[in-house]
Amino acid sequence: MAPDVLNQLIPSESEASSAKRENQLVVSLITVRSASPEALAVPQLVAARAEELPEALAVATEDAILTYAQLDAQANKLAHYLRDLGVGPGVFTGIYLGRSWQFVLAALAIMKAGGAYVPLDPAYPSERLAYMLQNAQVPVLVTRGPLLTTMPRGTWRTVDLDAEQAHISDFPKEAPFCAHSANNPAYLIYTSGSTGQPKGVPIKHANLSNLMAWHAQAFEVTASDRASQVAGLGFDAAVWEIWPYLTAGASLHIAGEVTRKSPEKLRDWLVAQQITIGFAPTPIAEFLINMEWPAETRLRQLLTGGDVLRSHPRGNLPFAVFNNYGPAECTVVSTSTRVTAEAETNPASLPAIGAPTTNTLVYILDQNQNPVPEGASGEIYIGGAQVADGYLNQPELTAEKFLHNPFSDKWGARLYKTGDLGRWRSDGKIDFLGRADEQVKIRGQRIEPDEIAAWLNRHPAVLSSVVIAREDDPGDKKLVAYLVLDKCLEPSRSGLQEFLSAHLPGYMVPATFVQLQEIPLTANDKINRAGLPAPTEANTIGEKQTPAPAPKTNVEKQVEEIVASLLRLKQVGRNDNFFLLGGHSLLGTQVITRARGAFGVELPLRTIFEFPTIAGLAAQVEKLLGQN
Repeated sequence: MAPDVLNQLIPSESEASSAKRENQLVVSLITVRSASPEALAVPQLVAARAEELPEALAVATEDAILTYAQLDAQANKLAHYLRDLGVGPGVFTGIYLGRSWQFVLAALAIMKAGGAYVPLDPAYPSERLAYMLQNAQVPVLVTRGPLLTTMPRGTWRTVDLDAEQAHISDFPKEAPFCAHSANNPAYLIYTSGSTGQPKGVPIKHANLSNLMAWHAQAFEVTASDRASQVAGLGFDAAVWEIWPYLTAGASLHIAGEVTRKSPEKLRDWLVAQQITIGFAPTPIAEFLINMEWPAETRLRQLLTGGDVLRSHPRGNLPFAVFNNYGPAECTVVSTSTRVTAEAETNPASLPAIGAPTTNTLVYILDQNQNPVPEGASGEIYIGGAQVADGYLNQPELTAEKFLHNPFSDKWGARLYKTGDLGRWRSDGKIDFLGRADEQVKIRGQRIEPDEIAAWLNRHPAVLSSVVIAREDDPGDKKLVAYLVLDKCLEPSRSGLQEFLSAHLPGYMVPATFVQLQEIPLTANDKINRAGLPAPTEANTIGEKQTPAPAPKTNVEKQVEEIVASLLRLKQVGRNDNFFLLGGHSLLGTQVITRARGAFGVELPLRTIFEFPTIAGLAAQVEKLLGQN
């Protein structure tokens, strides 16, 4: 029986203490027991499980299964082959495969050969894939026959798993000798870049081992667990879905493409496959946690992350929900927390992103990089054992984002500047307040669109939503809400606005609501804000329940023409609110000016605020006309 290597990574209760706050700096004090670099590497951990549980199920897809013995032996054979092709420590090796057991096999083999795998999602544009391959200077690319025609062209050596399988099978089934240093890269993940080119982040075995140790302890992973794999391979959550379970002897179940993108199908699949620990990207998870679930489901924990969670779960779910946060530069997860039902929380707030994970340091700092007090907004900085060394081949950007940690000299004393905003809560958890570069400023008011979406998601007709600021006309920036609605309910624009107005100030209430069949997602399963369509007459939610009453008097008709012209609307009902239609103080001034020209009366500017409807404004005009 092989030793339980993974347990070397999990701290005993006596070694662990709860996270505590010192000078507004939160430090997770759990320390990992010492273990050799070899024991910390994924290949040795999987090999130990294969020796202990050779016939146990390791990986399952819709059409294939692998036991631990099969996975380990086949990965060893491929590792020998890759070694002969030059793959070794520090060599980035591409994997151009879809979500499949072959991907898991190839990634494990590359690490067994000493290299670092580079996931290349076939769903990515060819130009992006070509850049990633060239940037990583990949000498070898693992793929298979059906994908050869779509693969970018280059000087790398292509390994076709289908055509070369017979040759690969001739290699030894024992692992090749390779000294796995904790400081060698395990994988290279690409994240979006502000320049339009993705940024490569090498993650070391030491970083990955710390993630796995925390995960195994936090979610009580055992060999009897059945875990799901649903994230796109270019999304670093896939790393988190695979290795913590295969190094624990659990089974990994890979959902099909159609299944993973449909909340209803995914729920049914999770139940049918008897998944015990599952992950879903945030946009999908928001559906799952508000759906009906059969009581007999074996799912005990649903993990989510990757985007802002805007909904609390239903109160009667048969499993716990955990929200997780962390940039790719910090090895997938930096903070985590269980999210409870809305009735148990403050309904005016978004779910928290939690407290720091094992050996992670989190700081919230002001513009001068000084700690902010509890409840104050600041930028999130991350230090600790999971922080990468920097970006591949981008020294200037590395120097800008990976800073010296003035608060601690642990784990290389690096501090990653996330660009995310947050604040400490009194319970030691963190509220996520959006990206510093995504805050919306409309007519002097700073707005967090996610706060609006969080309230929209509480409307009984809204299944999912996203809010952005659009500037389809120069100088005219407006809030637009995109909604996926319950098929049985058809809310009106004014109904949605009245619902939001009960909770939010007027300047945070969108003027336009666009109905979508589904929220567009990127290949990394995040909301694709650039893919949201422009509002049109066909997709915009109007007054579906009852037609808006038309103006009655000549004065009302003239006021309606003035307002409709300024708001660029075909018509305005007599009871429609000027501000809820998208009006603001600057346009209000123009309404007053045009009313003066049309009627010869002098309305005070406050009139538009006190009487914001066509009927109300017209009544004030008629009142002044009667005095003349």
